[in-house]
Amino acid sequence: MHLDLLSALNAARAARRACVLVTPLDGAGQRLVAAEEIAHDPLAAELAAALGERRSTVVEAQGRRIFLGVELPPPRLLLVGAVHISQALAPMAAAAGFDVTVLDPRTAFATAERFGAVPVIAEWPDVALPAYGLDPFTAVAALTHDPRIDEPALAAALRAQCFYIGALGSRRTHAQRLERLEKAGIGPALSARIHAPIGMAIGALSPAEIAVAVLAEVIAARRLPAAQPKAPQERSRAAANT
Repeated sequence: MHLDLLSALNAARAARRACVLVTPLDGAGQRLVAAEEIAHDPLAAELAAALGERRSTVVEAQGRRIFLGVELPPPRLLLVGAVHISQALAPMAAAAGFDVTVLDPRTAFATAERFGAVPVIAEWPDVALPAYGLDPFTAVAALTHDPRIDEPALAAALRAQCFYIGALGSRRTHAQRLERLEKAGIGPALSARIHAPIGMAIGALSPAEIAVAVLAEVIAARRLPAAQPKAPQERSRAAANT
């Protein structure tokens, strides 16, 4: 690999940008294709398929065998709310390969003592999120039940096209949340991406069980990106989600 290509690859990694390293197996013409450039590339179909499947592959194209090395940013999970569910969910998500961060302006809850090695940001979302840098490779779970904290984070996650966005609360709570989000400029087409009530319907009751349900839903959204939030009548959640 040429030094300029390696530099471009490292820059893409540092900026959390998806790309594909195209390597003809005959040894000629290695190049890097950013995700936003795929549509105009001669290998557009093959690149889009590899990126969509999130795995590297060898394809036959243009009379050659070509290795497509998919480069994706590491997945992140932002837990909005330093609550009991977050305390259970953070180590589970870290074990599953997510880079976990907890965000909560309430300094009585957002402490290193409660979350160990997991980074904790004791700031309001509108202050912290620009520096954090939400992106399509980040999942956001809003868990405080406080609209002043959850909703700015949800709005930012929707605008950043985060791959998973979930919010704790009953259907009635979520309906009221959607009304407030619409007044804030988040229309139904965008807010429909919110998984609410949060978590897969497994009958979870305790904070740890709810954490399992949330992590399962996050993983499904990552591995099965075509999956959409279910209609309210198809979702059944725990008492803590009411």
